[in-house]
Amino acid sequence: MDVDEKYMALALELAERGRGQVSPNPMVGTVIVKSGKIVGKGYHLKAGLPHAEIKALKNADPSAKEATLYTNLEPCSHFGRTPPCTDRIIKAGIRQVVAAMADPNPLNSGRGFARLRRAGVKVRTGVLKKEAKRLNESFIKFITQKEPFVIVKVAMSLDGKIATKTGESRWITGEKARRYVHQLRREVDGVLVGLNTVLKDDPLLTVRGKGERRGEKAGPVRIVVDSQAKIPLEAKVLRGRPQTMIVTAGYAPKSRIKALERNGARVVIVPGKGKRVDLVKLMKELGKLEMASLLIEGGGEIIASAFSSRIVDKVLFFVSPKIIGGRDAPTPVEGGGVREMAQAVPLRSVTTRWFDSDLLIEGYPCYGGKCLPD
Repeated sequence: MDVDEKYMALALELAERGRGQVSPNPMVGTVIVKSGKIVGKGYHLKAGLPHAEIKALKNADPSAKEATLYTNLEPCSHFGRTPPCTDRIIKAGIRQVVAAMADPNPLNSGRGFARLRRAGVKVRTGVLKKEAKRLNESFIKFITQKEPFVIVKVAMSLDGKIATKTGESRWITGEKARRYVHQLRREVDGVLVGLNTVLKDDPLLTVRGKGERRGEKAGPVRIVVDSQAKIPLEAKVLRGRPQTMIVTAGYAPKSRIKALERNGARVVIVPGKGKRVDLVKLMKELGKLEMASLLIEGGGEIIASAFSSRIVDKVLFFVSPKIIGGRDAPTPVEGGGVREMAQAVPLRSVTTRWFDSDLLIEGYPCYGGKCLPD
């Protein structure tokens, strides 16, 4: 690892501290180095608050003059929720900027680097680029496609069951894996299930341990796909914060929609595809609401619809060393399925890790030979 990679790795570590808090902005960390010493550090904490570069410059002042600034994302050159960072970098007298990647935001992409170079600032790019893109994969999709980055999470037995034939599913995985899922919910903007999951499990879909960090958001928006608005008004998911979104199709009874709204839910009507909500159109609606990341937790029918709609960007499959059995026990991906192995959805960049005796398999699906860019 060379010197630039060393400091970029630190910038990425700082950026990670904003996970779950900065959406719809990217996670950004900045390190300022002068004569081999770190003179300033900063990371973006929340949309609307100062960017990482500004915090690091303030921390370094006046030592920033003739220093090198390391950041995992191209500094902004346009006015958004905050003023442009490039002007402050130039004013501070920074000699060189080392960045991991260009900003995918069309409003800024390449313009920040060009502005710095015109002012005489040296620019180096591409340092730990792959790691930087993985860190901000949700932001990259959201800012380029105006849709959330979709993650499917499944907990299943070794023989591929997500519940017994009677519908019992608590608990397939152990405590350590379940804690990780709560952390994952904390990091996304929305968590989505289908009506069947609500009817069978009556989940809260909240995040355990909320309020542990000052200023932390209340949790992801809870989303229930319910084409005919049949969800019971006493369902746990309709209680408390954050507000629950019920997604219905255009033919849901108006009386049910009004009852849900009186009960505190937000009802979003998305055109139907057959008898189901069109998930492709739903993603566009969620994008308009600045939802950059979405976690789908099941069950098998909604996950099957997500895959057939080709909206899934990442999968997390927990496999527990248990045998449930039963031809009528539900599986993670149901629906009609594919007819030939050539139609199966392969994964790339597959990784594994253990949570005690539970194995997590993580990867990125490819559709028709097309995969997410590395």
